[in-house]
Amino acid sequence: MADPAPNPTVSVPRSTSLPVAAPWFERRRVDDAVTLLWEPHVDPLIRCNIWHVRGRDRDLLVDSGLGIVSLRGAAIDLFGRPLVAVATHSHYDHMGGLAEFPERLGHPAEADVFAAGQPVAPLRRDEFEAELLAAIELGYPLEDLLVTAVPTAGFAVAGFSQPPAPLTRLVDEGDTVDLGDRCFEVLHLPGHSPGSIGLWEQATGTLFSGDALYDGPLLDEVPGADRVAYGRTMRRLRELPVEVVHAGHDPSFGRERLVELCDAYLSVREG
Repeated sequence: MADPAPNPTVSVPRSTSLPVAAPWFERRRVDDAVTLLWEPHVDPLIRCNIWHVRGRDRDLLVDSGLGIVSLRGAAIDLFGRPLVAVATHSHYDHMGGLAEFPERLGHPAEADVFAAGQPVAPLRRDEFEAELLAAIELGYPLEDLLVTAVPTAGFAVAGFSQPPAPLTRLVDEGDTVDLGDRCFEVLHLPGHSPGSIGLWEQATGTLFSGDALYDGPLLDEVPGADRVAYGRTMRRLRELPVEVVHAGHDPSFGRERLVELCDAYLSVREG
């Protein structure tokens, strides 16, 4: 993997004394087609799982991390083929590198956020708005800094922002993303955010769930969340014949764990 360079499409704030870490990304080959990338020096709250799926005719990228470092530059061996980048939703930990890719898909309910970018993408606790911080800390108590290192000596965490990444294709329930030998169906899975989507491959029982479902504290009180919609999403996912869930955070899991997570959520929120 190449040494990381700050993402040229992202603003670089003033310097910091945090240690320098290179390479910035780590990766693991999940199977012959799927590779997981992540940012190990980032707090779990915003340490997004970045999924690369190799297809016959083109590849698929599911979410793109924070954009602190150029994702394409750091994993150029993965991104040298035609590729479609899908954002499961517009929260800043999932869209930071999206602007680097020419084909960008997401749900219309959040298209305006992608188009505007993120003028404030907090890497420090004191940069969160009070309402959002209170909702987050119900599940994720935060340290003052959300990173434990920086990619270069000239990089700092204060004032970090992300560029606009206007969607080039709007996708909604029932649309498909075709890689030639693999085809993923778009599932609209609101609750965590209005435009949350998942990608479902029925042939293999594979679900890329974004933040609709992962094996950790689910955030349903953040601005834009909807508990009633989240309940419907949980009931829907519980009935899906899933073999493996590749989520937006935390480790992948199978159907048995999916059912446990859905039941636990429904028990707390609707029990």
